[in-house]
Amino acid sequence: MHANIALAAGDQLVEARGVLKNFGATQVLRGVNFSVRSGEVHALLGGNGAGKSTLIKIITGLLSRDGGDLSIAGVPRPRENHAVADSNLVAVVHQEMALLPHLTVAENIALPQSRSSWQRFDRMAAREQAMRALSLIDADFAAHALDHKVLSLSLHERQLVEIARTLDSGARLLLLDEPTANLTATESERLFGAVRRLISATGIGVVFVSHRMREIRQIADVCTILRNGITVVDREPVASLSDADIVERMGQGAAARVGAPPRAGSNANANARRLRLRCDELDLEIEAGQVLGLAGAPAGPSALIDQLVGAKPHGAWQIEAEGQAVLARSPREAVRSGVGYVSGDRANKGVLHSLPIVDNLMVSRRVLQRDAWVQSTERQLSQSLISALAIKTSPWQLPHTLSGGTQQKLLIARWTALAPQLLVLEEPTRGVDIGTKREIYAQIRAMAQAGTTVVWWSTEGVELAEVCDCVIAFDPDGRPTHALHGAQITEERLAEATGMAG
Repeated sequence: MHANIALAAGDQLVEARGVLKNFGATQVLRGVNFSVRSGEVHALLGGNGAGKSTLIKIITGLLSRDGGDLSIAGVPRPRENHAVADSNLVAVVHQEMALLPHLTVAENIALPQSRSSWQRFDRMAAREQAMRALSLIDADFAAHALDHKVLSLSLHERQLVEIARTLDSGARLLLLDEPTANLTATESERLFGAVRRLISATGIGVVFVSHRMREIRQIADVCTILRNGITVVDREPVASLSDADIVERMGQGAAARVGAPPRAGSNANANARRLRLRCDELDLEIEAGQVLGLAGAPAGPSALIDQLVGAKPHGAWQIEAEGQAVLARSPREAVRSGVGYVSGDRANKGVLHSLPIVDNLMVSRRVLQRDAWVQSTERQLSQSLISALAIKTSPWQLPHTLSGGTQQKLLIARWTALAPQLLVLEEPTRGVDIGTKREIYAQIRAMAQAGTTVVWWSTEGVELAEVCDCVIAFDPDGRPTHALHGAQITEERLAEATGMAG
């Protein structure tokens, strides 16, 4: 693919020195140094709010910088460097995807590569291009999904399309910002294989952003670590740093050493309801205040979650609470029956971007209590939630002023004071650093201790093993295969039970 852009190994693709960026009075980047060479995978690391996404947006031309020097492929860029965004030098997969929902998979992959607005769109050529790009990651998905509209895809499937579009861009530098956040372990391996093949064929450079240490070691050659907007590690080989070194230099050593809160078990509120889930393959009873994990390819977890939250009321599962059948015919009805939900699609189904933080925190309460008007107590309540989460912001700020991990904590905090009977979470730590993960674990365990039953879907086996009392494992076709309890929940057992041991 795009052999015409082949580069010599070691060519300088990005050279940033002393880069500064302010948002109002807030200094986000305070002198960042960052350089990427052809033929390497460079891990860009740091906690939420360290400045990684801001730096990526400056490199791609989506943001101007306030100071410092930046060169792309040896060409110095002015501070107002928006022209970079229109060039074919740099391609990026952002944490929050930028697909066109009413166009097909093939159109989404091929259209960005069209060289002129007046050129006739060749649908056959677009399908061939999309098939080639998507097959690099998932040939089975490519074989049947090219003509599907993106709006009909799951979040996980959209991630594959976004990545395929980037791999097919012909760029000299690929910036992958949490590209595996919604992928299974098997799909992540396929992606890494595609990236390695692309580097071998073309000599491109890749910047890889992830909070998953295992993935960083699988794919990255060197790393740069940002902390509070400053470069604290500049181009060190990943192999020369231990996980503890990396966590410590990110400034999260203390947070990472905090153990997970105790499992809820019998400490749950006695008034909370016991949940029973039944289908042809499985019959499982979950005690009130327990955390139930969902593991495996998205088809199975998504189908169960859709039933629980009222998105698709009729499905393969029979759901009972204290012996009574539960059927939520809509998400609104589910909320009013005591079911909370945090979508994994933070950008499109979670954060209300145009509304202040107070509205983002209070929206579930308003639906539950049928409030038509903003209550005078909401400011005080939202401020108490913000303080409890140790977030440095005001209720009147917009969410975009917060890091992705902090936005995720706010979505969970919507439910904290409401004490739902059931809280359903899709990938709640997606794109979240180690310290923030621990804070989210503590949030969820506190709710479980108070009697809320939690359903937690995650593609990270290590997370499910740490957090959950019980896990339902689904095979690649979406069928539940096992229910694992307590000490049975290990990464190895989950991999075997989900058919992802490879």
